[in-house]
Amino acid sequence: MSLQADVAIIDSGGANLASLQYALDRLGARSVVTADLQVIAAAPRVLLPGVGAAADAMRRLGRAGLVEGIRALGVPVLGICLGMQLLYERSEEGDTRCLGIVPGSVQRLVSVPGRPVPHMGWNSLEPLSPDPLLAGIGPGDYVYFVHGYAAALGPHTIAAVDYGTRLTAVVRRGNFCGVQFHPERSAAIGARLLRNFLELQ
Repeated sequence: MSLQADVAIIDSGGANLASLQYALDRLGARSVVTADLQVIAAAPRVLLPGVGAAADAMRRLGRAGLVEGIRALGVPVLGICLGMQLLYERSEEGDTRCLGIVPGSVQRLVSVPGRPVPHMGWNSLEPLSPDPLLAGIGPGDYVYFVHGYAAALGPHTIAAVDYGTRLTAVVRRGNFCGVQFHPERSAAIGARLLRNFLELQ
C-alpha cells in the first residue's frame, strides 16, 4: 500500500473498482483499494463504492470490522451507487440496517410503463442547493444510473433526478457525500464531480 495514496477505495466487494481507479488516475489522483481500517482512517479522501444487494454489502463491511470506522471518519467520504444507499439508516432491500449517517431510508423503485426497474441509463440532474461538490454541474447535465432502489428527497439532498418521481441523486451531510449514479461511467460530468470531491476541504 502506498503511503502517498490520495484516495482510499473501500473494498466492499462486487464493485467495478478498476474503472473507478482508472477515472481517478485520469484526474492525477493515486488510489488504493483496501479493507484495512488503518489504511482507510489514514487516507485524506475515502470512496465507498458498491453494487449488488445492501444486505450483502453491510455483511461484508461488518465482517471486515469497518462499520464503526466508516461512521467515525472525519475526512471527505463519497458513497457511489449502493455506497450512497449504505449511508442511510435502512434499506428496504432485505430490510437492512445501514450505516445511519444520513437520516431516512432507501425504497425499491416501482416499475410503471416507460419507467422500468432497474433505472438504467443516462438521466439529467437537478441541483437543489449550491455545494462545492456540484461546482460546474448544472441543471440538465446527464449522468449514468444503474439502480433498483432509491432514496426520496430529504433535507440532505443537494441534487435530484426525475424517474417518474423525483429521487435523491446527490446527498451530503457534513463530510459524507453520496451519488446515486456512477461518476466513473458519466463522461465529463462524472469526472467533474470526482474532481470536485478531490478538492473538498
